[in-house]
Amino acid sequence: MRAFLGDDGVAVLLLDRPEKKNALTRAQWEALPHLLTRLEQEPGLRALLLTGAGGAFSAGADIGELAEVYASPEAADEYHAVNVAAETALAAFPHPTLAVVDGPCVGGGCQLAVACDLRFAAPGARLGITPAKLGIVYPAVPTARLARLVGPARAKYLLYSAELVTADQALVFGLVDEVAPQVHERALAFARVLATRSAQTQGAVKAVVDAVVTGGDAGAAAEPWERASRTTPDVREGLAAFLERRPPRFS
Repeated sequence: MRAFLGDDGVAVLLLDRPEKKNALTRAQWEALPHLLTRLEQEPGLRALLLTGAGGAFSAGADIGELAEVYASPEAADEYHAVNVAAETALAAFPHPTLAVVDGPCVGGGCQLAVACDLRFAAPGARLGITPAKLGIVYPAVPTARLARLVGPARAKYLLYSAELVTADQALVFGLVDEVAPQVHERALAFARVLATRSAQTQGAVKAVVDAVVTGGDAGAAAEPWERASRTTPDVREGLAAFLERRPPRFS
């Protein structure tokens, strides 16, 4: 797992085990929150792309580890805690996050994609969440996140069957937001657009939408952002740029 930050404000977080179709090890699940914390502290970062190397997003959890994981209840509990902590850290990342999906996006890989704000898929992508093939109980946190994203019936369809769906089916389900032939180029171009927009606006949107979908208080989520906007320069810069017919230079 590696991260790169370009001078355009867009970071790329790469799942990098192409010989295993980027299957996720426990060490990678454990490393993800720390890596995200480090990226969060980069002053120039404005958007994050999550993708996989070698024409695959991720084949899911490393099956070679799971026999050991499920050797005892304690080991399984620890593994699920690490897994959910990584997903939660990704969902809480303060800047826009885009999963760029090519090839298989399965199990834990799909879990990470669902934790991103948006998902762009190549036409040949295949997505699914497959614990029902293994007898594993999918944790509550990702189950609830999936149901909020695609609705309860679609979540049951995916989790009951453990079947993979095509990119076009995933688009109909709401599991992905866009299907594009040159998906990496398209996602990067979109992320660069996001990097030119107000991080203040985006942060407020993320806080309020997350509150709405989790049953929280949307007004309370918006209040600190609205209060800060009265004194920070983004609104003044945005209005001035509009009147002067130039791109805004948000701080």
